[in-house]
Amino acid sequence: MTIVLSLLFGAAVGLSLGLTGGGGAIFAVPLLVYGLGVPAKEATGISLAAVGATAFIGFIGRWRTRQIELTTGLLFAVAGMLGAPVGTWLASRIHERLLLLMFAGLMLVIAVRMWRQASVVPHDLSANQSADETSCERDMSGALLLSSRCAVLLLLLGLATGLLSGLFGVGGGFVIVPALVLFSGMSIHRAIGTSLMVIALVSLSGIASQLWSGRSISPQITGLFIGGGIIGLSIGQRISRHLSVPHLQRVFAVAICSVAVFVVIRNLAT
Repeated sequence: MTIVLSLLFGAAVGLSLGLTGGGGAIFAVPLLVYGLGVPAKEATGISLAAVGATAFIGFIGRWRTRQIELTTGLLFAVAGMLGAPVGTWLASRIHERLLLLMFAGLMLVIAVRMWRQASVVPHDLSANQSADETSCERDMSGALLLSSRCAVLLLLLGLATGLLSGLFGVGGGFVIVPALVLFSGMSIHRAIGTSLMVIALVSLSGIASQLWSGRSISPQITGLFIGGGIIGLSIGQRISRHLSVPHLQRVFAVAICSVAVFVVIRNLAT
């Protein structure tokens, strides 16, 4: 039964990554904790490993179709990789129940942001937005002009993403995708591809810090989660070509909100 559930739960996470480039990884920890009975702090490590591996596979696919901005993504990722160990250190000093309640709060914030973003952000922002609309500028060909203000902003956002990854075991795509679209003027499809690269790199840093701190990660559950994730990712990427991004975001917002409420009720009832 554990094998089947691990594959199914991994597929659900992979499906969401393929559809939106982020946001669905937030389901991994609740699924592991309440669906498979994994302790919350171990679930964080498994989540990072599964999400990171699945995101890497997705990144390769997007890279082949040139839906990636390597320079922007690497800048974001470097800061995120520095923030992940700090998040892991903080998580080790927080009681498990409080950590889950904080996680539920994060889920509610994400759900609200995704719902609002679906209403505000156009389906495909032009890569040539003006400096008045974004915090970073682009040249006539659409290439990012990396000013000091733009670099500092992307580094701070990357650091925050890494912190959340280490603390809660999430990839951070819910931060990365809207940040790349709103602040760098990147198109939504390129932002999703770039987000997958950042998630893979930040997750790698988070896993290393988890192991360094002495936390165990179940190889069997992790492997099954990754296997299911790759299958779900492939399906999600195919479906995403035919569906409206704002519609998908609203669906995920409702699902995330529902899971958050469940986590709060379970922790307050025990």
